[in-house]
Amino acid sequence: MRNATLVSIVFVLFTGDVLSQAPREGPQPLSLSLKRAIEVALTPEGNPQIQLAEQGIKLAQARADQARAALMPDFEGSVNAQNLTRNLASIGFPVQQNVINGLHIPDFVGPYSLYDARINLSQNLIDLSLRQRLRASRGAIGVATAEEQSTKDQVAGQVAKLYLWAVRTNAMVDTAKANVALAETLLKSAEDKRTAGVALAIETTRAQVQLANTRQQLLVAEDERVRTHLNLLKALNLDLGTPLDLTDGLTSQTFAIPAFEQAMADAAASRSDYRAQEQREANARMTYHASELERLPSIHGIADYGSTGTQLSRILPTRTMGISVNVPVFDGGRRKARLAESTVTIRREEIRSRDLHNEIELGVRLALNRLQSAEMQIRTAQEGMKLAEEELAHALRRYESGVTTSPETTDAQNRVERARDNYTDALFKYN
Repeated sequence: MRNATLVSIVFVLFTGDVLSQAPREGPQPLSLSLKRAIEVALTPEGNPQIQLAEQGIKLAQARADQARAALMPDFEGSVNAQNLTRNLASIGFPVQQNVINGLHIPDFVGPYSLYDARINLSQNLIDLSLRQRLRASRGAIGVATAEEQSTKDQVAGQVAKLYLWAVRTNAMVDTAKANVALAETLLKSAEDKRTAGVALAIETTRAQVQLANTRQQLLVAEDERVRTHLNLLKALNLDLGTPLDLTDGLTSQTFAIPAFEQAMADAAASRSDYRAQEQREANARMTYHASELERLPSIHGIADYGSTGTQLSRILPTRTMGISVNVPVFDGGRRKARLAESTVTIRREEIRSRDLHNEIELGVRLALNRLQSAEMQIRTAQEGMKLAEEELAHALRRYESGVTTSPETTDAQNRVERARDNYTDALFKYN
């Protein structure tokens, strides 16, 4: 009694808690449906892939702004104040000839001050290549937007699979608990028959082994459930310590399976990754066209206005206005290399587009086939589970009547467990 009191006092001293305080409750389970799980994953604070895709749109917008800036006026101002000296001999005036027409020219000039304040304006008037690159950069925004939607589709699919997998592990735990309950019932029956003297000790041992096996399966199922719940929380970017209450379960509700032609048309129209790939291919062609336009002349306008003088009180205005025409003649093969690079890029995007189309077709055909197969597996698993339960009921009645021994009930019990697992697997595949 004294030891218990000392333990209580030490606990209060170290925790600062009050003995009369009610025990603190753990975190409440988060009720989560499949629809809500996908909504959480697609929020800006949800799955990290969504956040990265949003940054990709901002990056494409920034690059488009840079391309647009090349076509906008460039306006800047400058103010310079310098104190100079010059050695005339260093710039080509020979020292021996520094007397011209009786005028003595010194070898060293200065120091003197020079002040200049100026504003400059330049503008690309005609540059078709830059305009084409601007269109390509704006198209890249469309690509980034389509990629974001594609990422959302992928995340939604990933979260849906993780959610269904977590629901499956919940069903596995429930099935394992039902198997444990069945094994406990059979063990009690064997113990009762042994007590009554109508059963052998090996039959009780056999039932105990079967119960230990089912309990082992329950532990494995519970461990798998914890792992899948953690993976689902990670995909939702939630606290990994949050307990989950999954409100949706596996369902066997059937629906009309579409024809292949209709499913393929829907996939081609709704797959955002396919639209993004089409936009990437179009952008590659625009970039190639921009490289071709580099062969054409470009026209630039320039202007500046300012004041220059050697004294602040006597600075004189000056200005410059003009137009420059740049005609590409020879650039060492850089333009030709860019065209070759753009040609390869177009070819690569065409190959990717064709491969993605084939991948979509393959996915649609496999999905329709798996869906039909899963429907048949559900019906077969339901029938098998019903027959296995009937077999177990007959075996139990025969065992209770003393007509047969425990191996028959153990075999029937194993078949019931397999039938339950088969039904859970079939439901998971179908969902």
